Amino acid sequence: MHTARKAIGSALGVTAVAAILAFGMIAPALAQKTTLTVYTSLQKELLGPYEAAFAKAHPEIQIAWLREATGTLQARLLAEKDNPRADVIFGVPIMSLVALDQAGLVERYAPKGNESLKPHFRDRNNPPIWTGMDMYISVICFNTVEAAKRNLPRPTKWTDLANPVYRGQVTMPSPAATQTGYLNMLAWIKNMGEPAAWKFMDQLHDNAAMYTNSSSTPCKLASTGEYAIGFSTDITAPLLKTKGAPIDIILPEDKSGWEIEGTALVKGSKNLAAAKALADWSVSKAANEQYNKFMAIVAYPGVNSLPANYPGNSEAMMADFDVPWGIANRTRLVNEWTKRYSTKAEPKAQ
Repeated sequence: MHTARKAIGSALGVTAVAAILAFGMIAPALAQKTTLTVYTSLQKELLGPYEAAFAKAHPEIQIAWLREATGTLQARLLAEKDNPRADVIFGVPIMSLVALDQAGLVERYAPKGNESLKPHFRDRNNPPIWTGMDMYISVICFNTVEAAKRNLPRPTKWTDLANPVYRGQVTMPSPAATQTGYLNMLAWIKNMGEPAAWKFMDQLHDNAAMYTNSSSTPCKLASTGEYAIGFSTDITAPLLKTKGAPIDIILPEDKSGWEIEGTALVKGSKNLAAAKALADWSVSKAANEQYNKFMAIVAYPGVNSLPANYPGNSEAMMADFDVPWGIANRTRLVNEWTKRYSTKAEPKAQ
C-alpha cells in the first residue's frame, strides 16, 4: 500500500495525492446522510418550505415525503404495521395519531421544548403520543363569478346548502378518505343531533357533484369555476385567493369542524435518532414561524401572524365536538356514510 502511494505520488505530485486521500476520508462522511421517510397529509405547497427550513438546522438529514389524504395514510400505516416503512408521521390530525397509537404504531416521545407550547397543543399522556403543530378549520370556498352566472345565493350556514338551488354545484372531501370530510360530519352531528345530521347529509348528497379524496381539491375546483362551491380548509382557501382565485372564504355561522395537526414517531423506525431530531425541530420557534406563513393558529406562544386573505374569526367558529367519541364512532359513521353516498365518491388512485 505504501509503495503504491509512493508510485502515485511520483506520477501526480504530492498535492494531488493529498487531495485524493482527503476525498477518500470525506466521501464516507457524505455517504452517511440519513434519509428520513416522513408520512404526511399536509398540502403539497407546504412541504418544500418546511423541508428547506429543517435542512438549515439538520443538513445531515434528508426527508423523503409520502403524502396522502389522512384516511388513506392511516390505512397505509396500519397495513405496514408488521414492517414499518415510515419513520415520522408529520402534519397529521391528532385524532388519527391517537387512533394509530391505540393500534400500537406510535413510539411515544416528548420532544425537547415541548413544555413551551400552548397547553392545547400538548398531549397530556406522559410520554406524549403526539405534539401539536398547528390548527385548521373547515370553510366554504364560494366562487363569486360563477355564482353570479348561475344565480346562486351566498350561503352563510352549512344548512343553507341543503337548498335544491345548489343542485350539482357542491363538492366536498369524502369522510371515508379525508379527515376534513370526517370532521365536517362530526360537526354536523354535534350541531344538529345524529338523526337530523343524516337528513341534512341526504339533502346535501342531492346537491353534491363529487366527494373528493383530498381536502384541497374541492376549493381548487371552486377556484377554477368547475363548480361554484367547495368545502375545504383555511389552509387551501387563503392560498388560492391570494393567487387570484375569485372566491369568498365563508366560515359558516353554524360552526365548523376543526383539528390540530401534529407529529408522532413510528414504532419500529430504523432511523430513530433522526426521527427524534425532526420531532424536536417541529416544536421550535423557527418551525412554528414556518407553519405561521401558511397557518394562522400555531403551537408556539407569540407566533401569530395572519396569512394573507385569512378569515380572522376562525377560533370563534369552531364546533364543540367530542374527540374521543369521534374516534370511537369513526368506523360506524364512515361505513354508514359510504353505504349512503359512495356513488358520487371520486375513484381512488391506482
